[in-house]
Amino acid sequence: QVQLVESGGGLVQAGGSLRLSCAASGRTFSSYAMGWFRQAPGKEREFVAAISWSDGSVLYVDSVKGRFTISRDNAKNTVYLQMNSLKPEDTAVYYCAADPHGPPSSWTGEYDYWGQGTQVTVSS
Repeated sequence: QVQLVESGGGLVQAGGSLRLSCAASGRTFSSYAMGWFRQAPGKEREFVAAISWSDGSVLYVDSVKGRFTISRDNAKNTVYLQMNSLKPEDTAVYYCAADPHGPPSSWTGEYDYWGQGTQVTVSS
């Protein structure tokens, strides 16, 4: 069982930066791939980024490549999402999720555990 709590969301102007954190409880955190997803009002939840549990391999949606960086600290049971050069279209509720099944995935069905989400609002 893994419990996830996101933090770090807020209001920022376009071009600004935020760093999201996701704190995990559970002794097996280091064996889970971790992902970030987002959901804007009226839209489906979409994949943003994921990171493997072991070799640090990462996966990003094209729209955030070069702007967002996912990382993890297994000693602190925490995964991060550094978001730079934010755009109004990045506005959404951001969720972290844990995947016990294998390599980083963009598919929501791979993820067994989800946080409650943190709001990110980017003003133009």
